[in-house]
Amino acid sequence: MSAHSETGIEGTYAPQPGAAPLPRMVRAQAWLETRTQLRNGEQLLLTVIIPTLLLVLFSAVDIVDTGAGSRVDFLAPGILALAILSTAFTGQAIATGFERRYGVLKRLGASPLPRWGLMTAKTCAVVVIEALQVLLLTVVALALGWSPHGNPATVLLLLLLGTAAFSGLGLLMAGTLKAEATLAGANLVFILLLVGGGVIVPLEKFPHAAQSVLQLLPISALSDGLRDVLRHGAGVPWDDLGVLAVWAVVGLGAAARFFKWE
Repeated sequence: MSAHSETGIEGTYAPQPGAAPLPRMVRAQAWLETRTQLRNGEQLLLTVIIPTLLLVLFSAVDIVDTGAGSRVDFLAPGILALAILSTAFTGQAIATGFERRYGVLKRLGASPLPRWGLMTAKTCAVVVIEALQVLLLTVVALALGWSPHGNPATVLLLLLLGTAAFSGLGLLMAGTLKAEATLAGANLVFILLLVGGGVIVPLEKFPHAAQSVLQLLPISALSDGLRDVLRHGAGVPWDDLGVLAVWAVVGLGAAARFFKWE
């Protein structure tokens, strides 16, 4: 036996037990979440393939009257909003709901990574996927003749607020409903907002009474705000930002209050 072990001097044994630094744990979990989503065929269909096909199809074929001007100039901002919805809300709600059902969240909640750190990692993964979506859709839209305008900083602010709003609603659904109900509900909401959220069909095509209600939806605020900036070169769309901010506060607050880990 060495003199160090006999005297009990600290540092004799390596590696020392204990949790890794918190930033490293969050990065590792975020990378795991990102890889899991990218390897999921159903998630890729929802978050990447469907928005891209809708952009190409409705830009190339005159199916819906998008008003004066180029169809792609109208559609591209709405499809970007749809991509945020598909990842931050639909995809995250379904994945988190089944993780909760199978006890994955419960086990992760008992790990050295705190629960808020887990949610931070999930949010980072969502942002990474969204960045890839926006890049792909932008390239496709430019190839189709899109001519974007406006301040990129305003566009980024709209996308971030939209992400916060949809993430809060997705986590609220995943943390309060059964996995099967979350699966059905998230897909139903996706379809309804695709049709009635101003993504492909202009809100002006709906009855006037319905427009006042539809304009308060987060997808409508995001798509209209992006369209005002990217299509018309408008300044900061404060009304749309206000709607998104309210949904973000309500959704994230309710998710923090009512989310059940098991």
